[in-house]
Order: sequence, then structure tokens, then C-alpha cells
Amino acid sequence: MKTPATSCPIDHAALKAGACPVSPRAAAFDPFEDAYQQDPPEYVRWAREEEPVFFSPKLGYWVITRYDDIKAVFRDNITFSPSIALEKIIPTSDEANAVLASYSYAMNRTLVNEDEPAHMARRRVLMEPFTPEALRHHEPMVRRLAREYVDRFIDDGRADLVDQMLWEVPLTVALHFLGIPEEDMDLLRQYSIAHTVNTWGRPKPEEQVRVAHAVGNFWQLAGKILDKMRKDPSGPGWMKYGIRKQADYPEVVTDSYLHSMMMAGIVAAHETTANATANALKLLLQHPSAWREICEDPSLIPNAVEECLRHNGSVPAWRRLVTRDVKIGGIDIPAGSKLLMVMASANHDQRHFEDADALDIRRDNSSDHLTFGYGSHQCMGKNLARMEMQIFLEELSRRLPHMRLCEQTFTYLPNTSFRGPEHLWVEWDPLQNPERRNRALLAHALPVRIGEPSAHAASRSVVVESVTRLTDDILRLRLKSPDGRALPRWMPGAHIDVECGHPDVSRQYSLCGDPDDAQTLEIAVLRDPHSRGGSGWIHDNVRPGDRLKIRGPRNHFRFDESARRAIFIAGGIGITPIIAMARRARALGIDYELHYSGRSRRSMACLDELSALHGDRLRIYAGDEGRRADYAALLASPADGTRIYACGPTRLLEALEHCCAAWPEDALRIEHFHATRGSLDPAKERAFEVELKDSGIVVQVPPDQTLLAALRGANIDVQSDCGEGLCGSCEVRVLAGRIDHRDVVLTRAERDANNKMMACCSRAACGRLVLEL
Repeated sequence: MKTPATSCPIDHAALKAGACPVSPRAAAFDPFEDAYQQDPPEYVRWAREEEPVFFSPKLGYWVITRYDDIKAVFRDNITFSPSIALEKIIPTSDEANAVLASYSYAMNRTLVNEDEPAHMARRRVLMEPFTPEALRHHEPMVRRLAREYVDRFIDDGRADLVDQMLWEVPLTVALHFLGIPEEDMDLLRQYSIAHTVNTWGRPKPEEQVRVAHAVGNFWQLAGKILDKMRKDPSGPGWMKYGIRKQADYPEVVTDSYLHSMMMAGIVAAHETTANATANALKLLLQHPSAWREICEDPSLIPNAVEECLRHNGSVPAWRRLVTRDVKIGGIDIPAGSKLLMVMASANHDQRHFEDADALDIRRDNSSDHLTFGYGSHQCMGKNLARMEMQIFLEELSRRLPHMRLCEQTFTYLPNTSFRGPEHLWVEWDPLQNPERRNRALLAHALPVRIGEPSAHAASRSVVVESVTRLTDDILRLRLKSPDGRALPRWMPGAHIDVECGHPDVSRQYSLCGDPDDAQTLEIAVLRDPHSRGGSGWIHDNVRPGDRLKIRGPRNHFRFDESARRAIFIAGGIGITPIIAMARRARALGIDYELHYSGRSRRSMACLDELSALHGDRLRIYAGDEGRRADYAALLASPADGTRIYACGPTRLLEALEHCCAAWPEDALRIEHFHATRGSLDPAKERAFEVELKDSGIVVQVPPDQTLLAALRGANIDVQSDCGEGLCGSCEVRVLAGRIDHRDVVLTRAERDANNKMMACCSRAACGRLVLEL
């Protein structure tokens, strides 16, 4: 006999003790409870920590709560079919179904719930309007709407941001994006809510008929709009784009698909963004220090958006159908099972996000969140949502930095998968509005980061405590926090990125201070005679008391504290990362020696400090004294347990690589000042293609384009910072194909392993690569 979906999946007759193995907390799980709506990650904390995969008898679903398990499910859309994503989570009554039938309701497959091979065929055909380049022309409209709506209440001193802005603006943007006239907005809002309740909610029997009428009307309205578009499919709008594509791909873009997508698209493009922005503002205002920081430094907004999507996203859970017997998190899940993946829980998983419950708007991996899903079914509209959220936060933080939450009880529409406060009351003193004193602030707007997760764009302000001249052309800058707070911890070998007069001009400088000093960071900057706006700007402009923007610290030149012996080699300004390493080796009692070369003692930084600290372990080679280091002799015999750390000019590092050819692969570890490759020369490059295994698409990389640019053009999220192969932030995993490595980050062993590359500069050494993206 077939087991009902809502019954326990365990065969009780086979249990000797007769006790059901479904735990009491699993049996009590109910995502329609207010506790889940108020705080989904907290509601399932017990599961995330103790029972990450459990069966919910009330829901009839297996519930998945950990990051790695949910990402693995998203990665495999064959074993885990998306076909139930839009299925009613609670079956409706026969009476409500009859009402839907009376409207000829026939919601069919869309991109959200389509299986392969139909899904990817449609996604490829319909993707272009979602690419970052295509989305840019929507930015002026979004900003204009945001300002117009703020204008309506800016002098009132109190507003419900949901009712007065955050619902209508995303709906208007969604209609424009889809190509739908701005008519019957209030009616569309009601229909959108009804569709959410009908699909993901648990309406009471007496409510089901009313909801069914609204959904039926929504269906018919979508059909009327579509018929009107068919008469003239020219002009902008994704639905019109789809109608035009139907002429070329009638078997891919079908009539039933277009009608279903018209209705689903309004909800997808509108409701999620409205809820996400309301969640973000609520969260930031509940953390006044974070709100104050983005008001003072709007460049933090892109990463703040990612962190808010992680911490308090608008899509807490999604669904999949298991097509074959499989294990998830060590638990046997039979074919035919239904899964509820609680992404809100995954986004708070300590195994992936350090101090996951904290709001950290500078978090390096915020954009790893699963709020948009992952893989071939990742939300196509993610970058439109990011753009809107950035603009909303920028406009409100600029014009109402003194805004605060009113005392209120937050309510949510009970459902499993879409979440945002129904109201968000805020208040402020209109007399303190900044634009009353400075109308010019309305003329400014930050460029929106579209399609570029900003994990390394989260800058922080620091104050220059002191500027010390170490040599004629080397300055040491001592930096501290403006508010006296501790600065980020770092380990020897780390560097920071310093904005040199402009957000687009940043340079990497190694930290050379004491890692145990939590109050300050120190860098030493050599004036480069060929400066492109970095070192020259610092030498000419930076003075004590100035504020600088920095990013990091980050570390791709880590010191191995388990080594028995260390040889440190520095040339010129390459001494900067070595200073902290040698100090650490001394503190740990590691046997070490330090070799330092320069043109002259006058040109060599920190000689007195190094001599006092390291004594006979320090060897100085000053060129004008005729002293030359014999590294061939020093490194002639490989020594077990010895690590060599080197930083300096390219010629020195290349010579050391030659001297260490017989040493174990990772004995020599190098930090470079500059990338060895310049800009692409299309005449000398060749095209290649990359298969994105998790996304199910193939991307062509022409000779005049980097892999990073090609991936972003295909709407694939890849982090980056320096763009020169120096920082390591754009690393991607390679599953197959040979790599032409052009970075200066990876070690020799890492290159030989052939399983990762830097997307900003490295290319294929063959015609095709397969990436884990």
C-alpha cells in the first residue's frame, strides 16, 4: 500500500521496540508557525547542529539544513528535480480547484520548475536580458523611482517603507523589465500575494476559495497582457524578447511556457526584491553601527547587500523532488521523496560562515550565500535584485541617515518560501534631513556593481597615525581605526589594498608591523619611479591625520608555523612581509636565518630594527659594498623540514626558483610585487571554451577577452579585485583541461595539480576547460 505523503516514512512494523525514530523536534517542525516566520535560522538551529537532515511528518518533506548538503542538492538537478518548486505545498480543496478550473487555470512548467533537457535549452535562449551589460540601462529608471518615492515622505518624519516604497517600486521595475504596462498595480499586488499563498502557504479552507478566485484572475490577466504583446512584440521587455525568440525557437519557447512565465515572472521579479530590501533595512536599522557605517561610507553598500541576503534573505527555503535512492548528509532518502531545503539555515551554518549569526558587512564570503540558489537553476534575476537593493540602500542612507525603527510588532505572510515584513515603520526628525542643509548631495550617485559579488570591495576607513621616512624613497605608514576599535587580525605574509586617491586605483602593500598589535597596521611604501598613481600618490599626498580606505587583510603568502627551519630572503622593499615572518619565527623558537639584499644600506629599510631583533641571524648584502648573496651555494642541498620565503624583484625570484629546482615542490614560497603578464594581445592569444559543470552552460572566451569577463557576461558570479593575478580573489576550480597559468599567486605544486586557476589572467592551454561553476 502506498504510504501517504504526510505519514512517517519509517516502517513501524519492522521496529522491534516500536518507537518511531522521528525525533520529537522533527515531528513538531512547522514552517507555518510564527517562530519560523520571525527567524527561520534560529527556528531550525537544533537541526543544523544535531539533526541536519530530518523528516517532517506534518509537512511530508525531508528537511535539509546545512550548507554543504543544500549546495550539493542544487548542484545535481537530475537526482534532485526542480519539478515540485511551484507545486502547492499543501493540497487545496476540491472546491478551490473547481474555482481555478473555471478560470481555465493551467499553470505549467517555467524556468523555475522545468527539468532537463528543456530547462537549459530555454535558459540559454532567454538569458541575454539578464546579463550585467543588458541590465545597466535599467539603473537610471530604478534610481529615479527611488528618489521620487522618497520625495513623497521625506518631510513627514514617519513612514511605512513597505507600503510607501518597497512594494511599489520593485513592482514598477518588474513591470518595466517584463515589458508590461504600469496598469492595475494594486490589483497585481493582490494577485501576487494570492499566488504566494496559493503555492507556498497554508490558507484555511474558508480562505482557499477566495485565494483561488484571485489566482484565477491573475492567470487570465497574464493571458490578456500576453495577447496584447503578441500583436506588437517590438520594443524592450523580457516577455516581448521571449515572444520574438519564439519565432526562432518555437519548440523551446512554447505558448504554455510564455503564459506561465508571464504570471510567475511578475512574482519572481517583484516580490523577492521587495521582501529582500525590507529585510535588509530592518536588519541594518537593528544594528545601528552597521547602518551608520554605510551612511558614512556608501562604498560598503554592495557587500552589505550580500551580507543582508545571507543573514536575512527573502527566500528562506526551496523544494526539490528526489528521483533515485540517494544519501544526503549520511541519511538514506528514497526516490520519490520531497525535500525542503532551508537556505536561511545554510546561510547561518558555522561550518561555512565564521561567526555566522553576526551581521558583518565586510564579511569576505557573504556572496557565497544560497539565497539565490546555486547552479543551473540559480535565480536569473539576481543581478536585477542586487541593483535595486543597492540603489534603495544608497538613497535612503544618504537622505535619511538619522532614520530609526519605530516600536512595532513585525508580521509575516505565513508560507515556507517567501519572507519579508508586511510593514516596516520608521521615523526621523525632518528638521535634521541632510538635504535641507546641502541640496548638492542629491546630485551624487555611486556606480552600481552589477554581476560582481563584492567580497573584496568592502573597504574600511583608517586614520594615518604617523608617516615615517625610513629611507630617501621609502615611507612607513602607521594606520589606526578612526573610532579606536580593534582592527582585523592578520598573520605574517598578509597584505592590504590601499585606495590611492580614487576607488578604482588600489595597490597591495604587505603588512610589516606586529600581528599581536590589534590597534594598528603598518605598511612601508617604496616610491616607484614609474608609479601609475599608487606609490607616487601616497608619497606626495598622505600626511598624519589623513583618512585612507583599505581592504583586507588577505594572505596568499602564509608562514608555516610547523616548519622546523626557515630561510627568509628579501630584496629591496621585499623586506616588508619578511619582517613579520622573521619576528614570528623568533617568537616561536623556530631555527631561522634572514638574508637581505639592497643597492646600499641607505636604501634598505628597517636595518637598525632588524639588526637589534635578529642579531647574527641577519645577513646584509649591500651592493655598493661589493657584497653579493650566493644563493646557489646557500640552497645547494635540500633540507627536510625547511621552508624558504622570498620577496623581491622578479629577477631575484626567478633565480631562486632555479636554485630550488631540486628542493621539494612547496619548499620555496614567493610573494611578487607585480604580475608578469600585461594586457591581452589578441594577435597572440587563442579562443577557448569553458563548460560550467554546475550551471550547465558552455561559455566561449575569445582571444581579446579574459575568462573573468566572459563568465560575468554569462551572468556567472565570480569574485575579483586586482585583475592582475596578484591577489588570488578570482580563483575558480578546474575539473578538466590544461591551464595556462599566468598569475603570481599559486605555488609550483598548486600549478602542477591543475585544479584551480585565476580567472582574471590565466587561460586554457587547450581548447576547452571544465570549471566547477
